[in-house]
Amino acid sequence: MGRATPVARRSRLRDRLRPLARATSGLAARVPAPWGFVLAVFVGSKVVLSLIGVAVLAAWDGVPGAPPADETLMRAQQHDVSPHRWISLWFAWDSFLYDYLAQVPLDRPWRDFGFPLLYPFLARPFAVLLGGHTAWALLLVSNAALVFQLYYAHQLGGRLLGDNDADAAASGRRFTRYLLLLPAAFLFQAALTESLFLCLALAAFWYAEQGRWPLVGIVGYFLALSRSIGFLVVVPLALVLLRQHGYRLGLRSLGRYLRIGWPLLLVPAGWLTFMAFGKWQSGDWYAYKHAQEEGWGISVQNPLGVISHGLTGSSGDALRAWVAVAVLVVALVGLRRAELPYLVYTVIVVLVPLSMGPPVYRSLLRYLLAAFPVALVLARWAHRATLDSWLTAALALIQGALFAVWLTYWTHFII
Repeated sequence: MGRATPVARRSRLRDRLRPLARATSGLAARVPAPWGFVLAVFVGSKVVLSLIGVAVLAAWDGVPGAPPADETLMRAQQHDVSPHRWISLWFAWDSFLYDYLAQVPLDRPWRDFGFPLLYPFLARPFAVLLGGHTAWALLLVSNAALVFQLYYAHQLGGRLLGDNDADAAASGRRFTRYLLLLPAAFLFQAALTESLFLCLALAAFWYAEQGRWPLVGIVGYFLALSRSIGFLVVVPLALVLLRQHGYRLGLRSLGRYLRIGWPLLLVPAGWLTFMAFGKWQSGDWYAYKHAQEEGWGISVQNPLGVISHGLTGSSGDALRAWVAVAVLVVALVGLRRAELPYLVYTVIVVLVPLSMGPPVYRSLLRYLLAAFPVALVLARWAHRATLDSWLTAALALIQGALFAVWLTYWTHFII
């Protein structure tokens, strides 16, 4: 019997793969929208960034003086988390403090008040399932939060940007993509609080736009427990409520607002819960504030003065301060009148971190990730395919460069 020709071999291979393709297609068809898109974007970004990260670290190994002397401890901590770099590269700085908080026994007096507790406490039950590995549990929580963040981004972007059902789907996908293209968006995949905070913020606004205020209150309660700035999001959420009723004021309108929007009281109650925990454990309602002052030299200052100081400071501080200015300008220029709540939200998440004083400069790019309305504006501007392509490529290159800098900690530009 003669050997099969290449054409015949390819034909047989197609015949064998056809049932698998049909099964895969059928499975994909059963995935409800927009979860297919959300999961594809999540997996794709995870694979691409992990491959880039491993390649950058491998190349950095041959550079004299790498890692920097003051980073050797962190490299050892990363190796303790996992010897596999595609896992360990997602742990840095605050990750190890959260890991410690996830392990502290709850039957002893609590002495660590410098971080809100939602993120490390969420890791505790998952750590039990992972054999007590709290660091892996933290990474699982942040990545699960990223998946839901992308879902809520898709839904909210479609509602705010779309004129009809078809346009809403395309707009939601575009907003989701630009959210992952923001310069420091790789931090969403790290063992940090960025993805959890933004997931809860997007969910709160999504439910607010739908008028589902009890859900807004529940989500907002946990939002306030995720980061100190979270309880202030009650202000733009309240503006959504006011906008839905034409910003009418008066005694009758006030009664309606209270009857509908009372769940918004749960948002500041979340932070009050953390303050009460500090009071219970230390006798100090302001245990968090004092921990920040003593541990990081943070004191409340005029944010406009801080940003002005940064603009005239060192080149690194000036660049980060200009990025903050650019975020505010983009939001101011690109958001419409009906999107006033999102403008106020952007102002809050930019200026409140700046009120920490000069220590904020080193982490400013990380804090600016919370300003998701910037991605909303970019998605609106990039509705034309040509601009969309160029803007996508430019943001991808910028993020890639910042990712390499973050991995090597050469300049401490992003923490």
